[in-house]
Amino acid sequence: MTEIQFITQTKTLIDGLKSVCANYGLGNDASEFNIISQVFLYKYLNDKFIYEAKKIEPELSQAEDFQSAYENLPDDKKQFLLARIGNKAAKLKPDQLIAYLFNNSNQPNFGEAIFDGTLRTISAENIDIYSVSSATGVKDKMFDDISLFIRDASQRDAFCRALLNKLVNVSFEKMFTEKYDFFATIFEYLIKDYNSDSGGKYAEYYTPHAVARIMAAILVNGEANNAKVYDPSAGSGTLLMNIAHAIGEKNCTIYSEDISQKSANMLRLNLILNNLQHSIPNIIKGNTILQPAHLDRKFDYIVSNPPFKLDFSDYQADLTKDSFKERFFAGVPKIPNKDKDKMAIYLLFIQHIMYSLDTKGKAAIVVPTGFITAQSGIERKIREALIQRNWLRGVVSMPSNIFASTGTNVSIVFIDKEADSEKIVLVDASKLGKNIKEGKNQKTVLTPLEEQRIIDAMNQKNAEDDFSVLVTKEEVIAKNYSFSAGQYFEVKIEYVEITAEEFAQKMQTYESNLSQLFAEGNELDKKILENLKGLKYD
Repeated sequence: MTEIQFITQTKTLIDGLKSVCANYGLGNDASEFNIISQVFLYKYLNDKFIYEAKKIEPELSQAEDFQSAYENLPDDKKQFLLARIGNKAAKLKPDQLIAYLFNNSNQPNFGEAIFDGTLRTISAENIDIYSVSSATGVKDKMFDDISLFIRDASQRDAFCRALLNKLVNVSFEKMFTEKYDFFATIFEYLIKDYNSDSGGKYAEYYTPHAVARIMAAILVNGEANNAKVYDPSAGSGTLLMNIAHAIGEKNCTIYSEDISQKSANMLRLNLILNNLQHSIPNIIKGNTILQPAHLDRKFDYIVSNPPFKLDFSDYQADLTKDSFKERFFAGVPKIPNKDKDKMAIYLLFIQHIMYSLDTKGKAAIVVPTGFITAQSGIERKIREALIQRNWLRGVVSMPSNIFASTGTNVSIVFIDKEADSEKIVLVDASKLGKNIKEGKNQKTVLTPLEEQRIIDAMNQKNAEDDFSVLVTKEEVIAKNYSFSAGQYFEVKIEYVEITAEEFAQKMQTYESNLSQLFAEGNELDKKILENLKGLKYD
């Protein structure tokens, strides 16, 4: 079976689970995402356990019926098996597998007692590996009580059986064997109806893959080992996944924080599907700005697409206290008299990122393009600090509508504590890309060649007319710390050498053309006057 067939098969499974939800009145319900993502996660954990168990225990790998063979293993072999699996997969007992639930799906009170009970036990017994923590250290549960999403108690058993029936005829085992790296595609398909880049109250942002790929390729320009990677506003983890793939999943540890529980759950699933489950204990649900969970750490790489505008007036006064001044060195945005939702919280994230970088740390931050040219205020102070500290590696101004549901123009600021202050790269990619319709919105899509052009300009320090320019620290200071490439492009006037005879000929032609135009104008004036004289009052 090919990779495309695997993807098609898995998407069919996801569509089947959505169909079950629709048939039981939960289509487009607020609970649908939780059901789909959690049942899919259970299927993944089940098949990953079977795959790892077969590699360890010959009796299981040779058995025609894995479920029966596992149930009949002596207790000491079962315990040894679970110990050997370690953190490679969830530790599942025979009565926690999908096959066992399917064989017992006709038992009374199946939904609440068996289906939900099994998921609760799996969550409790694997809490150290798979649970996301809150800022206070409280571990969350992996699974909700799925059956209870159905209000009609008489329908709960049938609902859980219907979900289970979709799982038994699909196997991920072959996918693990072939080592296909396609779960990023599956994850995107899984969440496509439940996530947006427009953000909500707490801004569950979804960063376009083109932006994420460009950021990762520019940041990771060489080998990296034992790297600590951080996103203080992680969302579903698109940026983290891309940089982890660029570094190598085994060569990095992920850290993140996001105030949204929905985003934390998405990120957990994304880490599991991308073989990064060892980082799940570092995923924190909390308020990065007010109570950062990772403040005692410094990071090798930081990526972020922070919310640009958000009302943080409830705790703005706390941020102005002395204990926050080192982190927010450039200041804290004031509370406006109206439109509190427009408070520029991204300026706090930029300062937090600068504070969190290790001695040789690198960062890439998505910002509104207005940030790179603001003449005063916190924006100007941050830019000045980046230049004076010699931390600015470069800036890429992206095309408009690179995010489908917002018209805000964005740029990517690249920070490097070992940056070359004599060769800062500024790129104007605003004219690249092709406009397409996505739903009701216009979106700009970059081709692979255009993505590579941006990456090469940054990594190879290429200067290209009207696209990229290399500037020095002193030149940036002279331009009031502007990070806009367009302000540094050379204005070129083309001169063409001509002879005196050619000049005389051109002038004669101009005079002749003008004389003809003047004559035509005079004729028109006469006709207009004649027409005016012919007008009569009736």
